[in-house]
Amino acid sequence: MQIVTFTTDFGLDDYYVAILKGAMLQQDPDLLFIDITHKVKPYDIVQGAFVLKNAFHNFPANTIHIISVNNDSERLSFIAFRHNGHFFAGPDNGVFTLMFDELPKDVYRLDYNPDSAFPLKEVFAHAVAHLAAGKPLHEIGMPAGETERRIALQPVISTSQIRGSVIYVDHYENVVVNIPKELFEKVRNGRKFALFFKRHDPITKLCHRYQDVPVGETLCLFNSAGHLEIAINMGKAGSLLGLKLDDMVQVDFY
Repeated sequence: MQIVTFTTDFGLDDYYVAILKGAMLQQDPDLLFIDITHKVKPYDIVQGAFVLKNAFHNFPANTIHIISVNNDSERLSFIAFRHNGHFFAGPDNGVFTLMFDELPKDVYRLDYNPDSAFPLKEVFAHAVAHLAAGKPLHEIGMPAGETERRIALQPVISTSQIRGSVIYVDHYENVVVNIPKELFEKVRNGRKFALFFKRHDPITKLCHRYQDVPVGETLCLFNSAGHLEIAINMGKAGSLLGLKLDDMVQVDFY
């Protein structure tokens, strides 16, 4: 049974997801659909890339991952490729270069009718049918050549400081920062630290779980994706601490 995942900004109130799935089932009724999320903020490819990047590797090899975020450009085209044992198909708008440092050499451009009322149905249904049937990837379309590139915002590093930024706020309003654990520990080098944000008191202790502090208290930890996270035990850190996307967070080591 072929697994197909979806990561989109379609929301849950309309019929767009159903159209996609119905078109795919017409060609292969044995597909197994997994919705990663349809609640990516509209047009936010940074959020879409973050979600899929941290979810896809939990699926079996050869899973097909469809991402559909910010598909409204008149010049937009779609690409497909295989990477890290998984298949990916989505818009050529830079979302994949936010997920991966390098795309594979073999990337293919998908044919579709730009005048179609809902071209996503055509392009994704064809791609999934092709891959689910086990047909060679190179037959799915023409070589893509150059693809759109986007560069993710990187933390600024010195010998005793890391300045990062908020890259994601989840459903519980836990605030994710673009500082990975490996980088944090490398710069820390066994030293104490103080995590500063807005005008709040700094956090000076790493937790392993939200429950390591009393209910309502602020904490920081490294989440399951390995990123630094600011949270409140059973509280909404994003709104209560005034943290939102792109806000700066500073870690000093001493």
